[in-house]
Amino acid sequence: MPTTGYTDALNDALDRMTDLGYERGVGADLANHGPMGAEALAALGHGDEVAAWVECYRTAMPHHEVPARGVPLDPADESSWRAALGDFSRAGDWEELFARELAAAPWREVLVRWWPRLLPGLLAGLTHGLIRTAHAVRSLAAAQDRPTPAQLTELSRGLAYWAARFAHLPGEVRMTGTQDLASAVAALPRTPYAGERRGRAAAAHRLAHPAELPGYSEALTALAPATGHTQWLLTEMTTEFAGVYLGHPELFPVPLIHGVTAPAAARLVLPHLPEPLHEPTLAALWHTHTTLLLAFTEDRAGEAGAARQAREAEAAGELPPFDELVARAVDHGDEHVVKFTEACLREHALRPDPRYPAAVLAAQQRIKHRPAKK
Repeated sequence: MPTTGYTDALNDALDRMTDLGYERGVGADLANHGPMGAEALAALGHGDEVAAWVECYRTAMPHHEVPARGVPLDPADESSWRAALGDFSRAGDWEELFARELAAAPWREVLVRWWPRLLPGLLAGLTHGLIRTAHAVRSLAAAQDRPTPAQLTELSRGLAYWAARFAHLPGEVRMTGTQDLASAVAALPRTPYAGERRGRAAAAHRLAHPAELPGYSEALTALAPATGHTQWLLTEMTTEFAGVYLGHPELFPVPLIHGVTAPAAARLVLPHLPEPLHEPTLAALWHTHTTLLLAFTEDRAGEAGAARQAREAEAAGELPPFDELVARAVDHGDEHVVKFTEACLREHALRPDPRYPAAVLAAQQRIKHRPAKK
């Protein structure tokens, strides 16, 4: 029986990781997944596993230093802080700004103030600014207005990472079209990597220049309005992109996971935001989805048949139940697998669909096993 509760496990994990920088990897700028993975593991009811998982995570890959602080950012000086969006050298200044904001006002007030300012850069860190913020928000909501300093610091870091890696995408999404999400995804043309160097360098170029790719501009106005249907469209996003993940076993197994985890993360935050911010959030998610698909996929591969294949696998008894998938995720240990499993479990509970367990099983098989030390 678990003995370590969600809040105790999470706060202990945050204390253990307070010295880790925002990113990790030798010669790489990979997002620090520690706080997100620990929170997801605790939310899955495995608080007893969190401490060991954190210690294993810390040693799996070297992290960068905690960013230094320079010239303070003034939230009242809009031109100053806007100029600092996307400037990772100012990450420490962003963290200090949000720490001051959270010391002076309730966390929900700070969240509502900055959410629309950060939304246009939702792709930040391959959506990890949003996702880290959302995991922090869930922990604060669970604290019932008695947040710990560690939890408030984690929210300041989630927002700061989002601001420092802010990635503005060209164009503007206007949900004035006629297509549902599945039709819009199916209609999006994919461009082979002909003449380009394959791999991360090619994808990085596409992420930075998505408007160069066929179909990008048209996709931004393809979706029908979502007025009054926010939760439904979020579910369409997570089911459809679980199928997209299933349909691309040929790709590096991590990036397309964020097509599911980003909208699932947004769902955690929307209850704390006023309704007028809901549709802009969906628009920003579709903007990001369009970019991810164009950047990482060369064709539709198995996307069209993913839903049918998942149903057939379910009917044949080939999909484990979610309690078994959760146990496998804990044993697997990789932070992406833990977070993806938790997000799909939560989405599946809202509207069951075999694409969720099928995608989780695929991720657990495709991503390298990293068990926690015992």
